[in-house]
Amino acid sequence: MSMKLYVGNLAFATSSQDLQELFAGAGTVESASIVEDRETGRSRGFGFVEMSSKEEGEAAISQFNGKEVGGRALKVNEAKPREPRSGGGGGRGGFGGGRSGGGAVHNPLADGDEIRRCDRR
Repeated sequence: MSMKLYVGNLAFATSSQDLQELFAGAGTVESASIVEDRETGRSRGFGFVEMSSKEEGEAAISQFNGKEVGGRALKVNEAKPREPRSGGGGGRGGFGGGRSGGGAVHNPLADGDEIRRCDRR
């Protein structure tokens, strides 16, 4: 059975190919990926490597955890299962701070309406 590893504190220039080649020294690498920022496409400084067996995964942890690569000490451990995410919004409950409606604010001058002044005496 394969073992998925978390690899943290990677140099931002590290590619998935670099990660695969590095961990191949500990055994058969089934997959290697660097996590990238969705908007910029830049590395987020961590990734995942899937080793073909639990024994090879444990060998990779002992071989690479704390090892300096690209001027940075790697943090390598068994990856934790992904936690389910909530469906967005961050639990704010009612977007808009108590305002109702939400759409554009009506500006009477924008569409040519006149403003009439009522003088009260």
